[in-house]
Amino acid sequence: MRRNVRGVGRFWWLARWRDDERGVALVMVIGVGAVLMVLVATALAYSAGGMQKARTDQDWNDAMAAAYAGVEEYESRLANDNTYQQYGNPASLFSATSSVTLPTGAQTNLAFGVGRNQSWAQVSGSTRAYYRYEVDNSKYSSTGVLRVRSTGKVGNEVRSIVVNLKQDGFIDFLYFTDYEIQDPALSGVPNTCVKYYWAGRGSGCSEIAFDGGDVVNGPVHSNDAIRICSAEFTQSVTTAYNPATGPRYVPKNSSGSNCTGQTFDDPNAPTYSPVVGMPPTNASMKNEVRSDLPVDVPRPGCLYTGPTSIVYNSNGTMTIRSPWTKSTQVSGSPATGPAQTPAMCGTLGTGTGQLGSPGGATIPVIPQNLVFVQNVPSTVGDPNYWAANAWPGSATGLNCAVTSGTLACKGASGQANGNGLGYPMTNEVAPSSTSYQPRVGDVFIKGTLKGAETVYADNYIYVTGNLTYNDANSDILGLVGNNAIFVYNPMNSSNQKLLSDTDREIDAAILSVAHTFQVQNYSVGGNRGTLTVKGAIAQKFRGIVRNGSNGYIKNYVYDPRFRYLAPPKFLSPVSTSYGVSVVVEVKTAFTVAGDAL
Repeated sequence: MRRNVRGVGRFWWLARWRDDERGVALVMVIGVGAVLMVLVATALAYSAGGMQKARTDQDWNDAMAAAYAGVEEYESRLANDNTYQQYGNPASLFSATSSVTLPTGAQTNLAFGVGRNQSWAQVSGSTRAYYRYEVDNSKYSSTGVLRVRSTGKVGNEVRSIVVNLKQDGFIDFLYFTDYEIQDPALSGVPNTCVKYYWAGRGSGCSEIAFDGGDVVNGPVHSNDAIRICSAEFTQSVTTAYNPATGPRYVPKNSSGSNCTGQTFDDPNAPTYSPVVGMPPTNASMKNEVRSDLPVDVPRPGCLYTGPTSIVYNSNGTMTIRSPWTKSTQVSGSPATGPAQTPAMCGTLGTGTGQLGSPGGATIPVIPQNLVFVQNVPSTVGDPNYWAANAWPGSATGLNCAVTSGTLACKGASGQANGNGLGYPMTNEVAPSSTSYQPRVGDVFIKGTLKGAETVYADNYIYVTGNLTYNDANSDILGLVGNNAIFVYNPMNSSNQKLLSDTDREIDAAILSVAHTFQVQNYSVGGNRGTLTVKGAIAQKFRGIVRNGSNGYIKNYVYDPRFRYLAPPKFLSPVSTSYGVSVVVEVKTAFTVAGDAL
């Protein structure tokens, strides 16, 4: 019996022990379950946080994309309206030094909002991305550059960038031509030659080739087909000539003979690029000397009339002689009213140090501005009007006279066909009867420039000596002739050179709107050394600088600064676009609510 009792006892204890073990297991299961629940909750929380972080990161990136979208939208407005740089929000601190106004009516632009509860423009195709932009046009007239601060907003993320926009133009190229033929006005070829090569231009049109070891150290563009023979191009070459087969240039020399030896450092050159249209004249820039356009022309330049000489002095001044000038700024178009003579343009008169005196007036270079030299007006009421048989008089040092009611001026040694200003020089024979007329807007220029200026001429520009910078990093010059720009190279009656110097350097952006850039008397006088141009050359017709052993050897070097700035108020093509030259991310300009920071 006891054994049975003891056996039963053992069984009962074992059963209790197993019951206790089940309790422990339950506790362990509950504990493990709790831990798993914590882990699941943590994972869910982490996942949700990760999703929020991912959304924030995406919004951060999208806000930058929205800022860029704002820049692109502003560029499109500039492309459609080349005066759009006048618009902006004058309440913006970024535009504080600018002259901007808000567009109204159909031109209202939501992107010009600047404060809380003011507008944002919506990125096309997006429901969450917005942008604003602010415009600084304070340097536009002087350098051709617009600064734009664009701010993008997506969700709670806001980012801002500042970009510099420069107008694409003639100075994007070291060498630009509209037609690859010599100027018909100088060569005598018929006007029927004035068509592009692929449009059926015939032979005998005085086509010019890159030849004889020419090296072009900068970007090149021609609207025409370029003749290339034994020449090297170190940078891009573009042309509007786009044949179905074969190269995009003509492998012939100026005589029309086939040739080889062409070298392009860019293996894809030449590449196709559309025609860049040239304006018919530079007359539109005469508005820049009007004093009655305070919004469009807040800083007028200086106007001079008739043959005018300019000598740049390395101390930041220039000496100007302009005897026909009566008013150095004007109002209206055509000009009317009394003479305007701001001191910055020089003092009128024939006394020592005055514009009409033989020694001219020495004044500071017009800062970040232009000089415009016009033909003598023949319209009564123009403040610079002169009657057909009138002239400034002998006190100006002009060698002119009125005989039988007709005005005639002479050269420095009494030659006919002169302008009375000393051209033709002593013993020089004028290249033609139209070379030095007394009542036209010719410019005779040389010297060392310290400053930034653009010189416009109604007629010719003659570079009479070296024309260089005092500081190649900060000084900048533009030369824009409505007609030809000549490298002055006078000859006597025996076709012997009259200047004893050799070599010539011109540091400038050069543009001949309706004609050409070339060496005067390029076919006679023997070797003149090397013509160095540091800058850019643009012309309607191709000019000649050397013929056989006469004239100059070319050394053309592109000024890389022209990729991001331009000479003051430099003329642009008829239609153009804007390119981004500088972009940086800056401190955010606005809060999500729109408040300025």
